[in-house]
Amino acid sequence: MSELHFSAPTLSDLKRDVSFSAVLAGFIAVLVGAASSIGLVIAAAQAAHLSPAQTSSWIFSVYISIAVSGWLLSWRYRAPILTAWTTPGLALIATQASALTLPEMIGAYLISAALITAIGISGAFERITARIPGPLAAALLAGVLIPFVISAFKVLPTAPLLVGAMIGGFLIGRVLAPRYAVLLSLLAGVAVAVLTGQVGAAGGAGVFGTLVFTAPHFTLHGLLSLALPMTLLTLASQNLPGVAVLRTFGYGRVPTSPLIWATGLTSLLSAPFGAHTTNLAAITAAIGAGEESHPDPARRYVAGLSCAFFYLLLGIFAGWVAGAVGAVPPAFIAALAGLALLGTATNSLVSALGEADWREAAAVTVFVTASGLSWWGLGSAVWGVVLGGALGWGLRRRNG
Repeated sequence: MSELHFSAPTLSDLKRDVSFSAVLAGFIAVLVGAASSIGLVIAAAQAAHLSPAQTSSWIFSVYISIAVSGWLLSWRYRAPILTAWTTPGLALIATQASALTLPEMIGAYLISAALITAIGISGAFERITARIPGPLAAALLAGVLIPFVISAFKVLPTAPLLVGAMIGGFLIGRVLAPRYAVLLSLLAGVAVAVLTGQVGAAGGAGVFGTLVFTAPHFTLHGLLSLALPMTLLTLASQNLPGVAVLRTFGYGRVPTSPLIWATGLTSLLSAPFGAHTTNLAAITAAIGAGEESHPDPARRYVAGLSCAFFYLLLGIFAGWVAGAVGAVPPAFIAALAGLALLGTATNSLVSALGEADWREAAAVTVFVTASGLSWWGLGSAVWGVVLGGALGWGLRRRNG
């Protein structure tokens, strides 16, 4: 295992470190991340009555923002720093789109991006996350991933041949060729989906992405109903688990603040073209940072570069992407995501419960986070850390 360095690699380093498994991990992260939530973008665009060009601009600009930020951060820190859009924020946009004009939405995006950038520059987010004990960070990650692993098996009755082939390919791969288990699952799923006609046709008005500039309109309604809640959701539901992923896999020395302000800055630049917030990836980050990416942690940064490259391709072909939402069976994505995350979830759970002093508190964090609890506008990740942290603090005070 190579020593971890957190300085930019050279081109010779990249040639030495590139591997098929890391490139595949980046591809799977993009496939899972894009296919699992692109439908929300289309739903929000329809609710906001956006034109095809405006919808294409949204997809193009947000994917380019993800690609640029992910590439620069992964290269700068030589770590698998995967970025994504805020899926909880996207759900919020879908519910608010009918009550806001597009210029108001753009104004809210800009305010949210500016707030996140300022929080990153101030170092406040890094100071908060640095106080979260290691077992609770691992528990947070395990709790986030467990529902996705469970879903891989829950969808089996809905598509028994497709999902059964994927699970079978994964199990055979884990026995015969562990590093390629996810690839065998992917190939088995593609083969069954194509042979049984479960892959739909990809349509759309155009192929390539376009950029449409929209002047922002700043309103109090946009600030209160979209900008502030989206900022909170992005920091708590995306960036917090994203930092936990890096810490869990040994990249804790990567400074947090630059990751926050860099993604905030790219969000600020892309927002006028329709892009909502870019942030650290949470679920897909574990695909790139896990052992399936590469046995050597020092070479997993290639997964971050690979992820950025494939997001760039999605951005370039945003017009086609907008018309291809229904082409991939939902069960295929659910099974692929769960199987790809199985090893990471297991390792996180072992790390979370490994220290006796924190075991009960970590268990509370795991179960609360996995529950999907949403209360007072805060998601289960926040409640998991709060309740597990409170129990851990109380137990340590009692035991002296």
